[in-house]
Amino acid sequence: MSDVDAPTYRSPLLDLPGAVEGDGVDRGVAAHYGAISPEQRALEAGQAFVDLSHRDVLTITGADRLGWLHSLTTQAFDRLSPGTPTQALVLSPQGRVEHAFHGVDDGETFVAHTEPGRGTALAAYLDSMRFMMRVDVTLATGTHAVLGLSGLRYAVIPRAELASAPDTYGTPAGTWAWEALRIAAGVPRPGLDTDDKSIPNEYGWQYDAATGTSDLMQAVHLDKGCYRGQETVARIHNLGRPPRRAVLLHLDGSAEHLPSHGAEVQLDGRRVGFVGSTARHHELGPIALAVVKRNVPVEETLLVDGVPAAQEALVDPEIGLHVRPAL
Repeated sequence: MSDVDAPTYRSPLLDLPGAVEGDGVDRGVAAHYGAISPEQRALEAGQAFVDLSHRDVLTITGADRLGWLHSLTTQAFDRLSPGTPTQALVLSPQGRVEHAFHGVDDGETFVAHTEPGRGTALAAYLDSMRFMMRVDVTLATGTHAVLGLSGLRYAVIPRAELASAPDTYGTPAGTWAWEALRIAAGVPRPGLDTDDKSIPNEYGWQYDAATGTSDLMQAVHLDKGCYRGQETVARIHNLGRPPRRAVLLHLDGSAEHLPSHGAEVQLDGRRVGFVGSTARHHELGPIALAVVKRNVPVEETLLVDGVPAAQEALVDPEIGLHVRPAL
């Protein structure tokens, strides 16, 4: 899935004191409100929220919605209880990630949200797969807004209530705070940390009921029926050794700059991967998510945009475990 620019948008929370607008796919909402590290700590402590109202929202209604989503995606929607947050992927026939979304069902409607600018394509794909099913897909970004909460959780509220969100959810924090905590947790962001070759096994997105994994990474169930791309996911899960692996990079703090998105990751002068997201974490310092070749030794120091980087493995390089090991 390629990076797609967000549509023109400006959140009313950008009118709050100290707000500085983000750029790239995160333009239209605040990157920060003038207190970068304190915003991270407040969000981590559950005392703040993040304006993610630039994310696209879809509503899916109809009696067949959960069974239909179950058949189309990597997630087990047939066992989804009302009020339980979930996430899912739509894969290509080759098992590559084409769409990703989070959402929750209230018993009548599944409300999904995806990356800025990706809602129209996701809605079009889902709508094309309705056939005779009793479902209705509506792009609802104009009426719904997404907020980020502590623990990398989401809330979807009526867009009309966005301006008054601080009265309910507390201190606003910017997307820089959200991104720093997300990267530190090793959670990939589709379109930034993935490319058009990405498969779930490279990121630890799979779920195995025998061992379990965090809710943040339960995007792919391995004990459900067939879906497009399942053969690739199952083969690599069983045989191991995905072509690449996601890695958390701890960047040399003496460098003044963060590597740019897409920057080469090098080992001994050879390109071995690319950088996705970068941030300055209030405790870890400068960090990045990257994807590197599976056979890159975990103990090697890499070079990224001229900055030395130590690796923290997120996916086992030998057997491609679906749960991050303690390496």
